[in-house]
Parts: sequence; C-alpha cells; structure tokens
Amino acid sequence: MPTAAAPGTAWEIGGVQIAARTDYALRALCHLAAVDGEAAIKADEIAAAHDIPRSFLDGILLDLRRGGMVESRRGPVGGHRLARPAYAITVADVIRLLEGPLALVHGHRPEEMTYAGPAAALQDVWVALRAAVREVLESTTLEQVVQRTLPAAVTSLNGDARSWVSVWPPPRA
Repeated sequence: MPTAAAPGTAWEIGGVQIAARTDYALRALCHLAAVDGEAAIKADEIAAAHDIPRSFLDGILLDLRRGGMVESRRGPVGGHRLARPAYAITVADVIRLLEGPLALVHGHRPEEMTYAGPAAALQDVWVALRAAVREVLESTTLEQVVQRTLPAAVTSLNGDARSWVSVWPPPRA
C-alpha cells in the first residue's frame, strides 16, 4: 500500500498543495531551461534570481541530479544545466520525482479505494480528479512554461474567471 504524504508536502486530495520544495525546483528548472543548453549556471545565480535559500536549493538540485533532470559540473566553469531537453521534462515529472504520486486518498491511489452504498461513486470522483490533474501537469513542459506557450489544458482553464478566485474559506451563511 502507498504511504500517506505528510500534510503540505505533496498533492493531497482535500486541498491540492504544491510544496515549497517543488515550487523552488520548478523555478530552478525553468531558469536552466531559459539559458543556452551548454551553459552551466551556478546555484548562487539561481538562488538569487528566484529568492530561494541557497542551502535548500542545494538539496533540491541534488535530488534533481539523482532523478536525471539536472547535470552538475564542479570547478570555476562549473554549475548546473538540464540533463534532458526542456521539451522532455513535464511539470508532472518534477512533482512525481520530488513528491510522489499526483493524487492520493488517505495515502492510497484512487483506484485502490472502495466505497459502499451512497458513497460508491466517490472512487469515480477521485479517479477523475487525478485524470484532470494529469491532463494539466503531464501536458505542460518546462519549454512551454519558459516560452509562455502553455497547452490548451492550462489556457482553457485559466480563461475562466472563476479559476482566479479562491473559494476558501467558504462564505458564511
């Protein structure tokens, strides 16, 4: 059985949350995607450009290197660069590397859940939620983010004014 993610560290059903670690990783990867593929960028430059604590960024870059998304070189001309082309790295890839599955219910994958009686269709809701999250995150690459050419799965949702308004906390009756 999958293990439950700690609150605030991963995508969670009950409130989709992006951990600071994942947000910082995506900022750093976008920074690397925006430069010439052969250029190695120093962690100090990335940290300063995106207001990321340097020690936190070092751990993130290490995980991204271990996950095959970043290459590192030491020395005076060293630094970091993407290990794969920006078009080959999706937002979903980064989230899965750092946080695990995109959607869990009580620490389990939606297809593992079963409900009885009037709640039986909840599994269908959770599976559909995961599919919607996948549609957005798996279709969005670093290249698209950097070039501001987001896919229809993103732009169609952002075009709806309701997408820009939080409904939490709910209004009091």
